[in-house]
Amino acid sequence: MKRFYLFLLICSGALFSCNDNSDDDLIPPSNLLVEIEKSTETKGFVTVSVSAENASRYKIEFQDGENSETFIQTSNSASHQYSFTGTFQIVTRAYSPSNKFIEQIDTVMFEFETPDRRIPTSGYSTPLSYDNFKLVWHDEFDGRSLSTFDWNYEIGNGANGWGNNEKQYYRKENTVVGDGFLTITAKKENFNGYEYTSSRLTTQGKRYFRYGRVDIRAALPKGKGLWPALWMLGENISSVGWPRCGEIDIMEMVGGTSGMYSNSTIYGTVHWFADQKVDHGGTSILSSGDYSQEFHVFSIIWGEKEIRWLRDDNEYFSIDISESHMTEFHDAFFFIFNVAVGGKWPGSPNSSTVFPQAMHVDYIRYFEKL
Repeated sequence: MKRFYLFLLICSGALFSCNDNSDDDLIPPSNLLVEIEKSTETKGFVTVSVSAENASRYKIEFQDGENSETFIQTSNSASHQYSFTGTFQIVTRAYSPSNKFIEQIDTVMFEFETPDRRIPTSGYSTPLSYDNFKLVWHDEFDGRSLSTFDWNYEIGNGANGWGNNEKQYYRKENTVVGDGFLTITAKKENFNGYEYTSSRLTTQGKRYFRYGRVDIRAALPKGKGLWPALWMLGENISSVGWPRCGEIDIMEMVGGTSGMYSNSTIYGTVHWFADQKVDHGGTSILSSGDYSQEFHVFSIIWGEKEIRWLRDDNEYFSIDISESHMTEFHDAFFFIFNVAVGGKWPGSPNSSTVFPQAMHVDYIRYFEKL
């Protein structure tokens, strides 16, 4: 692991008193106190705590280039994670009920060796056509925003952490489309009572599929507690529930450095109901490196009798779905892309986990058999 240096410089900022209300009889806030603290466990993570007399709400703005964040809230703390060397301003305001405010500007400086967060430029690719297949839907992510004609944002933490005790809050803001890639970024930041944020996207109700070939070219995040997934659920989940709707995991990874928790191991799995929940799957392990270093193509070929899993066109698992207790896999499914943080399977991040972490998707392509 690269050595990582972090220095924090807090410069006392000037206090400004401003008046957004013409009623001079109302009392403005006073005695604004701002504390800025860097985490000793998560590199680049900063928490701001603020207090003031006669304050009803606070505004905390982390100025960080394109990644700037502003929190306007009644609570008196917020956090942000810086990723690059630089000097940045943190602007804090305390407001009275009449919108009078006082403001403090602090300067923070970071200098450290930054992990290489560039999108990989190498890796495996697959073609736009196959013999005996027809390309019927694809997203190359060539625009500047996610197509809401095809995709939905799922927001929040779901029920019991999406049924898995996941630790993140899913936000629209953690998804970016640009330069030909979809990027979902997991961050360590306090938001709505959760310690991490990320994104979860679905095609439910918009794009759903039955049988065919699916190719997804992606580079994955890495680190203990990270759980990226490219997967599918039955379109009838709202009426029959899970696992009766069926689940097809095209790719899952549980981050770590050894065993089943490895940045170099992916899983292809199915879940269904036959008197009880049933799980069955296989793994594909890289001979060297990990899945963050370059792009790989994660595929399934789904027919009436079986589903096959491929990584870079090499099959590593298959299952017979012709049995009478596997009717779920003969109905329509929709896609889900997400990066979870924590949960029953990966466990929580630890001090070795560097945030932010991103999953970059180059394309998704769905082919029907002729």
